[in-house]
Amino acid sequence: MSLIVVANRAPFRLTPEGLAPAVGGLATALLPVLEARGGVWVAAGEWGEKPIAPPRESRVRLLRVPLTEREWQGYYGGFANRVLWPLCHYFLERVELRREHFQDYLRVNRRFAEAVSGAWREGDVVFVQDYHLLLLPGLLRERIRAPIGFFFHIPWPSSGVFRILPWGRALVEGVLGADLVGFHTPEYVENFLRTAAYYGFPVEGNRVRVGERSVRVEAHPLGIDTRRFRELAEDPGVGAHARALRRLAGADRLILGVDRLDYTKGVLERLLAYERLLQSYPHWRGRVAFFQIATPSRTSVAAYRELKRRVDEAAGRILGNFLREDWVPLRYFYQTYSQEELAAFYRAADVAFITPLRDGMNLVALEYAYTAGEGVLVLSSLAGAAEYLKEALLVNPYDLDGMAATLDRALRMPLGERQERLEALKGRVEALEVQGWAERFLASLEG
Repeated sequence: MSLIVVANRAPFRLTPEGLAPAVGGLATALLPVLEARGGVWVAAGEWGEKPIAPPRESRVRLLRVPLTEREWQGYYGGFANRVLWPLCHYFLERVELRREHFQDYLRVNRRFAEAVSGAWREGDVVFVQDYHLLLLPGLLRERIRAPIGFFFHIPWPSSGVFRILPWGRALVEGVLGADLVGFHTPEYVENFLRTAAYYGFPVEGNRVRVGERSVRVEAHPLGIDTRRFRELAEDPGVGAHARALRRLAGADRLILGVDRLDYTKGVLERLLAYERLLQSYPHWRGRVAFFQIATPSRTSVAAYRELKRRVDEAAGRILGNFLREDWVPLRYFYQTYSQEELAAFYRAADVAFITPLRDGMNLVALEYAYTAGEGVLVLSSLAGAAEYLKEALLVNPYDLDGMAATLDRALRMPLGERQERLEALKGRVEALEVQGWAERFLASLEG
């Protein structure tokens, strides 16, 4: 039985040595399963993108869905990222309800349906990914008789928020074309079930009735490649880099933040909370340093450029108010790092400060907990990972005073408590191992 994975992005990337699997996320989770079974990965052929094909030794066939510039901008830049992304993260003031963007989204989902239908053979299983393709399961249900799974990787909002969309019922009907719908947490499952009920679909337990069919809705939390991060934690080169970062910090304690520079990640609020720490707990001046990694993201979008401007201003103000000849309180790294480089930051940090304003899961929190030696994880209670990482110190990312107080507690935490919490977190991360996620979901779909 072959597998067809459908996602917006292809699972391969170009490197100086040639093609290689993309790092992290879906590629790490699904490529090994797809290689073992054999099958097809269907992805958008982004306008202007250089075509790529899988490595010759791969058992995976890559099928691209060609899109025009107009289609790409409307489907991806428009409906996916200016409607669904802000809505699902509760940034309602950023939602742009433009009907032409929904029409592009519908058109591209239909193009995906045609491509998948053409590639499908009797007995194949179809696994659709994420908010870019909400309509696709329903469109496939009209065309093929196959087990269809759908996984939503960002938060599904409350039904009261989702019903803001003029196309809400059509999107829910699209998702319910699947046999199994997956989310990271029970909260998102409950939100989806309530949304389906609002649009008139009968709900019994974790099942939604659609005509004669019954659609199951389940929580399947996605984790990380634990084997890979165990290797990185033990790598002598990573250890040497971590020691160099400690020397660069020049302080007793090092706090680390790692994010894309996206308005959902709470980077600005985190800098303000660190500023509040230095103001309210002056005994840490000269004794703590904060490294914030902010990976550039969607730099052509005005809202993201404005966010960068405000983050730059906050970083400049912190340095202007607290910098001393013998102490640099903040280093702000606006660049992209490899997994190996990030692992060195994880090993160096005493505290990871991961405080998104809303997040589907947040794999950085898992990576830090699994890679750190003696660190403390301070984690937003509004990240999906908070459902599973109970030994982290959970914070409200909108509460600057509360975050500053929790940072103070984390920095003062005794070694024994740090080790005990971190050991428990590592066990929880083991249970969420990324390839197990794909196997568990597919076993439920096929069973």
